[in-house]
Amino acid sequence: MFDRQTTRSQGGILTEAVVDIPTVKGEADAISNDRFQGRNLGVLASGRGSNLQSIIDSIDRGELDASIAVVICNNPGALAIDRAKEHGIPWRVIDHRSFTKEGFMEAIDAALVEFEVDLVVLAGFMKVLSPSFVGGWRWRIVNIHPSLLPSFPGSHAHRDALAHGVKVTGLTIHLVDESVDGGPITFQYPVEVHEDDSEETLSGRVLIQEHIWYPRVIGWLLDGKVSVEGRIARVNK
Repeated sequence: MFDRQTTRSQGGILTEAVVDIPTVKGEADAISNDRFQGRNLGVLASGRGSNLQSIIDSIDRGELDASIAVVICNNPGALAIDRAKEHGIPWRVIDHRSFTKEGFMEAIDAALVEFEVDLVVLAGFMKVLSPSFVGGWRWRIVNIHPSLLPSFPGSHAHRDALAHGVKVTGLTIHLVDESVDGGPITFQYPVEVHEDDSEETLSGRVLIQEHIWYPRVIGWLLDGKVSVEGRIARVNK
């Protein structure tokens, strides 16, 4: 259903970057990320799109050599759409409420193929991707999460960190597999938790670092500096 050899060739671009990538079954599998045919990003967002904006700004400053081919939102009211419009970036609303789960994933896949996307970037995308979709884009999906995974996965990371009284939290950038917030970790950055922190103050400090590091790690992926063995991502900076 998400056979990259079929859909990518229908999209009119080369398929070598993805068709020979095996599904990871154990430590014997090793996948190199140095086979991108281009540097087109497809950004999936559900809300305000602050990480989208950081990627746009990084490209505009010449710090990230990439192009945002399309922004896809499942929420018609997402501020991310306004950011895309402001910068002349193609955008699509694919409302999950109008589809079955699999139909929703197929619609996103079709849009990514249409815009010849090389790397799928999750930027506050609040829907779980289906296993077939993830398998079709193996190691071509990256996500950022506001905790030091595997601690505090899910949508309430800051609340959970404060409730557990941790002294250090942070951010994790990882490749996406079929689990939720559980793919190979590419990068982590620690952020100190203050005694008087609220969810809002903690979130704000973590977000500053997200905006710095997400574009950088996206660049590493596009530059072929990340490889995966089993569930371990290795970075050659």
